[in-house]
Amino acid sequence: MSRKPRRWRTEGVVLRRRDWGEKDLLLVLYTQQGKQIVRAPGARHPRSRRGPHLQPLHRVAVLLAYGREHPVLVEAETLTAWLAFREDVNRYAWASLVAELTDRFVWEGEHYPGLYDLLLRTLDAVARHPQPDWPVRYYELHLLGRVGFRPELQRCIRCGARVQPVNQYFSFEEGGVVCPQCAAQEPEHLLAVDVRTLKYLRHLQRSGPEAMWRPVPEPALRRRLGTILQGYEQSILEKRLRAPRVLKQLDIYPRPPESESPDEEQR
Repeated sequence: MSRKPRRWRTEGVVLRRRDWGEKDLLLVLYTQQGKQIVRAPGARHPRSRRGPHLQPLHRVAVLLAYGREHPVLVEAETLTAWLAFREDVNRYAWASLVAELTDRFVWEGEHYPGLYDLLLRTLDAVARHPQPDWPVRYYELHLLGRVGFRPELQRCIRCGARVQPVNQYFSFEEGGVVCPQCAAQEPEHLLAVDVRTLKYLRHLQRSGPEAMWRPVPEPALRRRLGTILQGYEQSILEKRLRAPRVLKQLDIYPRPPESESPDEEQR
């Protein structure tokens, strides 16, 4: 019988890290093989050669070994540091949202084909795009689709009727568009969605990664997209995300969805 190798090499993005014991780090990586929680012995020691490589949002090449509870990090080397995240707090905040969403929606050990490449493409776009929130919108929709929470944007989530080019509603709890007729029967907990906003949501959902770069709508529409996606994500997770708090303080993130009424959206 062939034995599994005791050590293996891979690469991944550091999504999150925290102190573990006196000198160790516990890392959350999304790698080419999926999400892994890794222990890095001695990485917090001032003389550690691995510690400087293990910063959040670094893309790293690592050598891992099997451990009792988690894989143990033996070697680490930075492949991409995305210096723009250090120099621009706005870009860092948006990239942190990408990392947090990946961490929250993917369980340890889960692997979704193509997600690692999409994560790298998105972080690279956030580092270079004139409007770094736009590639995040794309990533949110495709992450949701890959992990089984693809929002229904083509048909009414209640009656199944094809969505018409008129203003619609969105249900966070049901995960999709609600037509005006169904919304009139049960209007509670629905967010009004104008035709252009829905059009861009559908465009991002069905497009390839090139949609991260064009076309980019005006800030008000991007803000409405964020309100819808933020509300839907919070409904799934049943818990508020941390990164949006920083974005709100920077005044570059939408208000919580409960603070906006359908009448305000329609105006």
